[in-house]
Amino acid sequence: MVEVDVDDRIYVKLREFLDRLPSGLPTTGSGVELRLLKKLFTPEEAEMAMRLRLFPEPAPVIAARSGMDEETAAEMLESMAKKGLVLRVRGGKEKFYIALHLVVGIYEFHLGDIDAEMAGMMEEFIEAEEHTPNFRKTAVEQFRVVPVNSAVEAVPEIAAYDRIREVVGKYDDIAVAPCICRLEKGLVGEECERPHETCLTFGVGAQLYIDNGIGRRIDKAEALRILDQAEEAALVLQPSNTRDIINICCCCSCCCGILRLLKMEARPADCIQTSFQARIDDGLCTSCGTCLERCQMDAIVENEEAMEVDLARCIGCGLCVSTCPEGALSMFARQGVKTPAANYFHNLTNIAKERGLPFGNLGPVMRVTRLPLFLKMLPYLYKTGLVTPVVNQLAKRGWV
Repeated sequence: MVEVDVDDRIYVKLREFLDRLPSGLPTTGSGVELRLLKKLFTPEEAEMAMRLRLFPEPAPVIAARSGMDEETAAEMLESMAKKGLVLRVRGGKEKFYIALHLVVGIYEFHLGDIDAEMAGMMEEFIEAEEHTPNFRKTAVEQFRVVPVNSAVEAVPEIAAYDRIREVVGKYDDIAVAPCICRLEKGLVGEECERPHETCLTFGVGAQLYIDNGIGRRIDKAEALRILDQAEEAALVLQPSNTRDIINICCCCSCCCGILRLLKMEARPADCIQTSFQARIDDGLCTSCGTCLERCQMDAIVENEEAMEVDLARCIGCGLCVSTCPEGALSMFARQGVKTPAANYFHNLTNIAKERGLPFGNLGPVMRVTRLPLFLKMLPYLYKTGLVTPVVNQLAKRGWV
């Protein structure tokens, strides 16, 4: 049991609050999660974070509920949004604020001020997750894996949401940022030689990165070039586990927190949403080892006559297929794969439902909600005066 100083009790409460959000925040034997929260939040910011809900609310509504002056609340919320402590979304010119997870969320938004101390704490936290499989599960379920384009060009049964270049083409608001996982590893003395500016965000996510100065706006052509660069560097493509994506991470298992957590599993293929897996034609394979070097999940087994794919570990990234000199590798569609969630909030309700959290009850609503249209209409909905009473009732039931 970690002893808690009286002055740190606010961070115990904050951890408990964050643990009630879909992604969760477990305790560790060392108490590193409390040290991390103390570094990220002032006591006043911790109090404000716990006043937020999983529903976008404007500053005046949050101020009224908190007994605060509107101007003071607005300034504090905006400051916290810029620091990456709360999620800010826009409905037209108006701003709305939402409670934010530690992972994926708060930590990733600290690209601008992460230091060696913070990086070291996060490393300690990730290593501790070997003993907290439930958190490992909720973290991984926020992502899915899609195959690199060249690995599935000839596969007819691929769904539109897995054709990643076509998915990118749907978005006008795109930003790119450095990968915080590679940045973190560099700060603890384990520099990764792979490209760093590879974190792609879209729509609401792109706007937040641009507003906070941690990402730069790019066009579709540059986004596609980054995907090509990722394939060349043997990076796994991990978009959000949704059809309406907000990000694509280009990941290596030496740095990426998600792939590192996934790699701890005995059967990674059972833990990540993926529509494909690889197979090897024994007659064509020459055991050259190219696929062995590119696999991020240790899913290639070296045998005497030919390589073999361990399907329990294959996550369907396609990196082995795209560079096989003999054309011995190909992708095949998995059976019984679930369709990804509709959007970010729908996926959170799915995770919440699995954890037995009340927010999961909103799944049917979130499934049919089109996020861009919802945010556009949000200012008008608040002007009707009907939204706040409804959200208050949902909050009483613990649903938001």
